[in-house]
Amino acid sequence: MDFLGHQKILILKSRFFELYDIKLINDDYDIIIQEALQAIKEVFGAVEVTLYTSEEWDLNWSIVSTTASRDDLGKNTCIKENLQLASGYKFFRLPITEDTIHDYMMLALKSKEKLDYILAIKIKKELLDEPNGEISLFDMVAKEVGILFRNMQNMLNVNRDKKKYKQLFKVTEKFHSSMKMEDVLREVIFTLKKVYPSYHYYLLLSHDNNSPMDLPIKDLEYDSENMAAMEAYVTAELQFENLKEEKSSVIYAPLKGKQGVYGVLQIIVPDVSSFPKNEVEFISLLANTAGGALENAQLYQQSKKLVTDLQLINEASDQLNSNLRLNEMMTYICERISASFNAKEVGFILFSIENDSTKVLQGSSSFFFEPESKNYIDYFKEKIQMEKDSLFLGDFSMQLEDVRYKSVMAVPMMQTGILKGFAIVMHPDAYHFSFDTFKLLQSLIHHSTLALTNSLLREELEKMVVTDHLTKLFSRSYLDEKIQRSLIEDKEGTFILIDIDDFKLINDTYGHQIGDDIIIQVANIIKENIRSSDVGSRWGGEELAIYLPKVTLSLGVTIAERLVKKVRDYSKPSVTISCGVSYWNKQTNDTYNTLFKRADKALYIAKETGKDKVVIQNTLLVSE
Repeated sequence: MDFLGHQKILILKSRFFELYDIKLINDDYDIIIQEALQAIKEVFGAVEVTLYTSEEWDLNWSIVSTTASRDDLGKNTCIKENLQLASGYKFFRLPITEDTIHDYMMLALKSKEKLDYILAIKIKKELLDEPNGEISLFDMVAKEVGILFRNMQNMLNVNRDKKKYKQLFKVTEKFHSSMKMEDVLREVIFTLKKVYPSYHYYLLLSHDNNSPMDLPIKDLEYDSENMAAMEAYVTAELQFENLKEEKSSVIYAPLKGKQGVYGVLQIIVPDVSSFPKNEVEFISLLANTAGGALENAQLYQQSKKLVTDLQLINEASDQLNSNLRLNEMMTYICERISASFNAKEVGFILFSIENDSTKVLQGSSSFFFEPESKNYIDYFKEKIQMEKDSLFLGDFSMQLEDVRYKSVMAVPMMQTGILKGFAIVMHPDAYHFSFDTFKLLQSLIHHSTLALTNSLLREELEKMVVTDHLTKLFSRSYLDEKIQRSLIEDKEGTFILIDIDDFKLINDTYGHQIGDDIIIQVANIIKENIRSSDVGSRWGGEELAIYLPKVTLSLGVTIAERLVKKVRDYSKPSVTISCGVSYWNKQTNDTYNTLFKRADKALYIAKETGKDKVVIQNTLLVSE
């Protein structure tokens, strides 16, 4: 290369040096390329200078920048046909057949890894044909252009990295200031949009994340199309995938914390054959930072939930141990479970001593008192008696067809190793309850079983105190108390005193065991024919009594006559009863003693006048 050639290179380098403007590099890199091509054109007296590059997925070359007009480019069709051929050489001279004055000198600008560009310079043939050899000159041109582009690209990359890591620092601050998973996910997407506006990205999260619908979030599913994503999730390592058909490259970055992996960040780069290596470190740091923030947010939410769960258990324990009546206790616990777990139906089912039958406790949802509930109760009764363990079913329709409730949790009530019954919680939607909810229900039932058992025993003891052992009717003392209270609180009432006719003859004929059985039969007939608010009592021996609060005399007589008839018709061996009926209201100024004496007098008359009848008060009326 002669002195003139050296001068041209120095001028070119000087022109290139003027382009080292950081602000221009960051704001408009294309202007720098255009100015560099213009400098080459002016320094070497070229007609036009054009820079070409190729897509990674194919061999089609496209123009990066040019000094030529569109019309001039359209005339030179031969150059595009020879770009691929030129890419195989360091220098390639392409004659223009229809132009006897100009040729193309095509320079391959290569980096260490690959061919980056082809620089096509349209120049006069005489300059290329000089004996001094312009090949060495253009060798220097290629070298200087390559240095310029590499330096510019490095400066651009440094500044981009500076912006990226500055953004990473900002987002890390926001991560540490937020304890909400939704906020963390939003910041991840915001950062990606800002740093990689041309990329596509998704957050692949497990099913138990309740994610906002407006974010690019997908469920992390195990199938053949997500093998790379699952590999990243399981191994907690970066995974890469090249999609030839879509002409894109994908990275899967695990969102990992210290305790586990919480999802996978999927980033898709279009129009590249392999993922850009210079972006891997930043994406890895972003994913790790997000994973740590997600872990902190999740641990915080779990701790809050744990505190709430403990508060629920403590409050429930306090209430259950406050000597509530059984109905009050069941109403309270069912309401708390329904509200805390968003349950549709809540029921408590007790087993009989023999475990052959079940009883739904009052306070349970009304559904459990309907015939439809029998299928559910029978199914879980059998399962729990067999397995002695809790059941958690996300879709009960897989076990039984045509069921109204699909999400079901059933927890046994165990006390000192004895199965007392089970609690059942249901919802119509499948997979409505989480496993954490199931564990909380188990803990709640465990804490409430003792209080429930104590309440049952207490009420059973209370019932035994006021109940006759043989007939299961109330005791006489309980009847006395109810009549005394009714005389104060009510406006009227009817008292029926009952005696089994010729009971001594029954004992003598059939024995005392049959005699006791006859008393039980009459007691059962009484229980079947009075209301829950009425009081049936064993008065003593073969004498029974009924008090009907707020019942008129005529209605009381009707009930007594019905009892006389039913005992006569249904007792085995057949017996009869006699009834004495007395009545009071506010105008009679009765006392307990006068009410009893009139009924006793009426019963005596019934026994003396033929038995098997009803006599009212002082023999004013007699009904056969």
